[in-house]
Amino acid sequence: MNDSQIRPSFKQLDAYHSFNGSIRVPGSKSITNRVLLISAIANGTTRLHNLLRSDDTRYMGEALKRLGVKVDFSADYTDAVVEGHGKPFDAGNFPVELYLGNAGTAMRSLTAALSLGWGKFILRGEERMGERPIRDLVDALSTLGADIKYLESEGYPPVRIKADGLKGGDVSVRGNISSQYLTALLICAPYCKTPLHIHVEGKLISAPYIELTLDVMKCFGVNVRHNDLTDFYVPQGVYQSPGDYYVEGDASSATYPLAAAAISGGEVKVLGISEDSIQGDIAFIDVLKRMGAEVIPSVEPSGEKCIICKGPKDRRLRSLGDFSAVEIPDAAMTLAVLALFADAPTTIRGIGSWRVKETDRIAAMVAELRKVGATVSSDMDSITIEPPKELQPATIETYNDHRMAMCFSLVSLGGVPIKILDPSCVNKTYPHFFEDFGRLAQ
Repeated sequence: MNDSQIRPSFKQLDAYHSFNGSIRVPGSKSITNRVLLISAIANGTTRLHNLLRSDDTRYMGEALKRLGVKVDFSADYTDAVVEGHGKPFDAGNFPVELYLGNAGTAMRSLTAALSLGWGKFILRGEERMGERPIRDLVDALSTLGADIKYLESEGYPPVRIKADGLKGGDVSVRGNISSQYLTALLICAPYCKTPLHIHVEGKLISAPYIELTLDVMKCFGVNVRHNDLTDFYVPQGVYQSPGDYYVEGDASSATYPLAAAAISGGEVKVLGISEDSIQGDIAFIDVLKRMGAEVIPSVEPSGEKCIICKGPKDRRLRSLGDFSAVEIPDAAMTLAVLALFADAPTTIRGIGSWRVKETDRIAAMVAELRKVGATVSSDMDSITIEPPKELQPATIETYNDHRMAMCFSLVSLGGVPIKILDPSCVNKTYPHFFEDFGRLAQ
């Protein structure tokens, strides 16, 4: 059976007019990959619950097994038991080569974590991974004594690591390219040979993702002192398993059904996520409120928290005008599609990090929003969207980017048919997205 037979080339979405019901979003990708890695180098056995089953988390899980970590997944891969090593990884006498697809969190965090250990490691990914910069992280690790070589293009994966530990001390990293560099340094910091002080140069983007990292580290017994997310002081130590860890629902994935209700004037209950989530993209509920939707925190009879969103009955959303999305870069993609349904143009700023994601998301958004009738302009850090007088049916190129597929599915709720190319790209974070979407859309 060839690849074209097992991977549908497109997903046809009908012209929908309503979106109602209940939906449970998968576990958080960001939390899943952090707790998998930290559990692997922690002391003790960790039982992980509600993990995200996706391409990205599969690459991380397979990499850890390849590194000798005992990871037992449940049949549906949403739970796992990880027997931690209590120390960094050891390659032994032979190089260990890992393939990480297009999982940026896995590539960045493992580059740092493997530098802590001993032996030779090679990290590779798919073609797009070779276009996602890693120089700032490698430069910071080199300051700490790492021996890392680029195998193809300077500043980009694949990389070869000759590991012999990291010395600790003082290191600086730029904060305006990707928060994943800082997350990678923080996760490995307790195992440096001396306490580590990390200074962030310039403005830190995606700060909520750093706060999420600090929260997970704290759950494993490492408390990081910091000054306004600019200087971080990480003590030496060994992560200690908390025993059980429950991964909350993915806040970024929750933006799609919430936005669907707002666009269609429908009512949706999103299970698995709550307004007190530790993820930064939970701030998207404030975006929805400002645009005219009603968002209500709720509690199920079982005690589980959830969020209910009711869209305006006139299906007319208010523009945010000029909006800084620096704290919610992933959710900002959903906002870009919501802007199609607003009563005035919207400018979304603080999205420079889009350029180095699964694709150049600013360029991709401009191209595909124009297909459905919007007037769009952009620069290196922002995008301006003028809603169309009438939405146009379109075939959407997804650029192997899961968020492009999920975001543009929402356009079909404006009453126009939409064809999504390469729909399997949603496997990166939300494998059953189209099943969930089709169940609630009418």
